[in-house]
Order: sequence, then C-alpha cells, then structure tokens
Amino acid sequence: MSQMASQTQWIWQQNAWPALTWDSDTLATRLREVTQLQGTLLGKAGATANATKAESQLNALLQNIVQSSAIEGEVINVESVRSSLATRLGVKNAGLNTATAKTEGLADLLLDATQNYHQPLTLARLYQWHAYLFPEKPEGEFSLTEIAVGELRGEEPMQVVSGPHQKRKLHFQAPPKNASQEYPRSLEEQLNEFLNWLQTSAQDTTLDPILRAAQAHLWFVTLHPFDDGNGRLARVITDYTLAQAEHQAIRFYAMAASIMEERKGYYDILESTQKGGLDITPWMAWFLERLRHTLAAALERIDTVLIKAHFWQTHAQSSLNRHQTKALNRLLDEGPGGFEGGLTAAKYKNLTKVSKATATRHLQELLEKGCLEKLDGGGRSTKYQINWPKF
Repeated sequence: MSQMASQTQWIWQQNAWPALTWDSDTLATRLREVTQLQGTLLGKAGATANATKAESQLNALLQNIVQSSAIEGEVINVESVRSSLATRLGVKNAGLNTATAKTEGLADLLLDATQNYHQPLTLARLYQWHAYLFPEKPEGEFSLTEIAVGELRGEEPMQVVSGPHQKRKLHFQAPPKNASQEYPRSLEEQLNEFLNWLQTSAQDTTLDPILRAAQAHLWFVTLHPFDDGNGRLARVITDYTLAQAEHQAIRFYAMAASIMEERKGYYDILESTQKGGLDITPWMAWFLERLRHTLAAALERIDTVLIKAHFWQTHAQSSLNRHQTKALNRLLDEGPGGFEGGLTAAKYKNLTKVSKATATRHLQELLEKGCLEKLDGGGRSTKYQINWPKF
C-alpha cells in the first residue's frame, strides 16, 4: 500500500461501473466444458460412501484455506487447519488437537460461506467474515501493522504496489472511501450495491451461475473494502457463489489451489482487467480455465477414491495384515501408475519396516490373493503392481 499518485483510469472510474460485460460467444465452449465437468463430479461424488464424502470435503476445504493464504504469502499450519475442520465436520482426527485461534477462525469462515450458502451475505455477515480472518492476538503479542477488523478501511488511498521504495510499481488503486464531487458514491454505498446484487442475482435466470461467481470475485476484489484480507474474502465469496450454483454445501474441490498454481497469472489478469474497460471477457476466460482445471483434478481424486473403495470391497475377505494393508493403500493412492518401476521387496521393506524375508513372503501372499500382479521384465528383483479389479 502506498500514497503514490496514479494517472491510470481504473475500471471503477468508468462511467457505467459496475455494469460489467463480456462476450458470451467467446466463453461458450469453456463454460460448456466446465458445466459438464461440474455435473460429472457431483454425480460421481454422490456415489461415494458418507465417510469418504466427509474426508473428501475436509481435504477440499483444507486445500482452500491453506492455498488461499499462500496466495497472499501467508503460511498456515496444515495440521492446525485440519484439526479445526475435523472438529466441525465430525471427522476423526488422527493427530492431536493443534487448532489455534487463527485456524478456528479460518474454518468458521469457509464453513459459514459454504454450508450456509442459502443465507444472504449482508454487511454485518461480511464484517464477521473479516473478523474471522483476524482473531484477537494473545496478550503481549504485537503486530507491525494495525488492521481495522470488521470495519471498512480508512480514508487514506488503498494502493497495491511492489518493488523497492524508489522504483515502486503501482498495480492497483481501489475506490476512495468517501464520496466527493469527482467520485459521488462512497465505498460503503458501492459495497452495499454489490451485496444487493449478490442477493438478487442468485435468482437471475439470465445470468449463468458460474459466470456470476467470476463476476462477484472481480467486483469485490476491485472494491477492496478492507485494510487486509480482500483477496481471501474474494475467494471465499467465490466458494459461496459456487455453492449456490450447485445447491449443495459439500465441497469436493478447491479452486484456491488451482489459483495458487497460477499465482502470477492471477495477479496479472486482475491487474490488466482493473486497468481496462468494462468488458471483462479475458478475466472470465481465465476464471473458467482455472475452474476447469480444478474440476478435472477433483475428478481424478474421486476416481481414485471409487477405485480404491472397489478394490477393498473385492478383497474384504482376504485377511491381510497391517503391513500389507499399509503397502496396498500406498499403492492405491499412487493411482494406476503405481510406484515408478513397480513395488519390490526392498520398497516394501522400507515402507513397512519389516525384514527383507518378511517382505518377500508378504508380497507372495498378496500375489496369491489376487491383490497384486507381477510386472514383466523383473530383472534381478521381482516387481509388482496393483491388480486392479474390473468394474
């Protein structure tokens, strides 16, 4: 943030802001692909057992929280987040309870957004979401910067800059807080306009719900209403609107993880869009591509879960010991490709911490029970892979 002056005309300075437009024909193919993937994922996810659904949801929410923070350069303890989520979702947590005030707030935020998607996002609720991001610090702990929590940012210009002090580059400047002759609408007025649109657009049958999510993300992050946390809240609003689009609270994918993979592209497309006109077709296309990537990755995970479940149903009566079960689960988690070079007695020994003789015996038993099959060209060591059951 900086007090640098800017000659750039930002998107919110356009006369017709926030009347955003896009070329539907340009987006049609991408949107169709995303919609089909979304339907396939929800269908397959519905076929999984309840316990598996809960674990899948926990993992998706976990990715969302950790990766959304990582996009902003903040490292969150994964096990602490998992502990907070597991408690709320009723999922057994194998580790100790390592939740913190920070991770408790992050879990409350995302779960409120996705599980209570049918409730309108009011200004009071948005302030509560912001407060979840910044819980009170323990007594004696200080921060270099003071953040106004659960209220709008101050009157100083809100700017996003990078680079050393003498060569700072201005990437974005948000609308001013107070109305003036030049900018007749205050930040609070613009934010209320956004929240009203968010509520009424949910029933707009002429607006595709996925494109609505993309529009909501850009609109909110452009307003930049808070001192900090605007990007994370924009991504939570994306999850909120996507949950509304799917009419279900259970989340099986984490778009924040996909955005993190293209973090530079994310900031680049935001910057170019916010410096442009009201036609946001490039932003919409970028959003759809990231969502397509997110859904495809989630489908791969669901396929692995279903195959794994079928494998264990097939071998429910195989009387396997805990070492064999551990090795098979590890192989199944690797997917159809399995371990590079196949599973050998040496790899089994290292994985399960048994002797080489025991490893060889265990592998032979798994071969006889139909859990494994030999790979061709074994060489000096016999190599195995999962004997995938046929559906």
